[in-house]
Amino acid sequence: MSLSGALNSSVSALKAQSTAIATVSDNLANSSTYGYKTTVASFESLVTGSSSSSYSSGGVLSNTRSNISAQGQLASTSSDTDLAIQGNGFFVVSPENSTNRYYTRNGEFSTDEDGYLVNNGYQLLGWPTDTSGNVIGSATSGTLQAIYTNIKPSCAQATTTATISANLPSNAAAGVVGSMDVEVYDSQGNAHNVTLSWTKDAADNTWTATPTATGATISPATFTIEFDANGAIVSTDATQSLNIDWGNGTSTSDIAFNLSGLSQQSVEGATIDLKTINQNGLSYGSLTGITVEDGMVNASYSNGASIPIYQIAVATFTNANGLTAESGGLYRESSSSGTSTLHVSGEGGAGTVYGSTLESSKTDTSEEFSVMITAQQAYSSSAQVISTVSSMYDTLISALR
Repeated sequence: MSLSGALNSSVSALKAQSTAIATVSDNLANSSTYGYKTTVASFESLVTGSSSSSYSSGGVLSNTRSNISAQGQLASTSSDTDLAIQGNGFFVVSPENSTNRYYTRNGEFSTDEDGYLVNNGYQLLGWPTDTSGNVIGSATSGTLQAIYTNIKPSCAQATTTATISANLPSNAAAGVVGSMDVEVYDSQGNAHNVTLSWTKDAADNTWTATPTATGATISPATFTIEFDANGAIVSTDATQSLNIDWGNGTSTSDIAFNLSGLSQQSVEGATIDLKTINQNGLSYGSLTGITVEDGMVNASYSNGASIPIYQIAVATFTNANGLTAESGGLYRESSSSGTSTLHVSGEGGAGTVYGSTLESSKTDTSEEFSVMITAQQAYSSSAQVISTVSSMYDTLISALR
């Protein structure tokens, strides 16, 4: 190898180690960036020619490689809109009013003034769901929408079931014994009292209930229940369904009354002993915020209701490390990465989406400092070689003079 070859090798080493220092600098700068994936410099030797008796080196080549698929440590946060993926996949985001899709692991989302979940101006995409959490239509790329948290700004829940636990006195005389009020809600969240008046029939162990409500028409107008010899309600009478027209323009209610908690025992005073009444209706409630659980975006309301509104999409790639990096922790599809495949959280090989959680930077500062020291020493050594070659050239030139 000639002096010029040694000089070329050292120059290539300076360039390669500069690349290594640049990646270290970038990694350290992003040590607190959520969802950040480190970039490392890789090296390979360059040989311009060789034989059994001679060797000619061209120095070293450097390339960079991003560890996009590496999993960062998850950290809990106090924000319900912070998101993280445990496992494979990326969040799908898009600029407002754009069909362009980008992918990110940075789940530092917040609700903008219009009610959309955004991160650095990019809207999070997902599938709208019904109130049971089922994706409307199908989970495909064509049905993805920007997640709009104000899609249902208020809610009320009509009562569909009511459960009563009480004892009807077996020692009561035939006739009207007493009544109980069951508070229920119509489709608009209006509260109503359905009064059940209990009449002990002349026949042993048989009672008739008459349901009434102010301004309402109830069908059936009465129903009969029977108890066995031990005072337990017979199974065929344990559920009674009432159809109620409230007469106020709201939807008709169909309420199933679960009476399995009724008993008939002798009690002092021969009065009805009411224990508990429960029903599943809710009054009007306004939106108070959202929560995310297993990729499902749930709207929370002031009346205590929590309703699923969106399912967050998780995109996977055959070669995630082949994605093209953009600023802001974003990635684009490339020929190396392949096209994205969309999944529901935790299905089809996709990771699970967690709320109130963020994925920390993948930067390991100790490892980066170690790489930096190694690169610095290699750079200094190569610079020393150049200095030595320069001195040898000076010696050669002096000899020619």
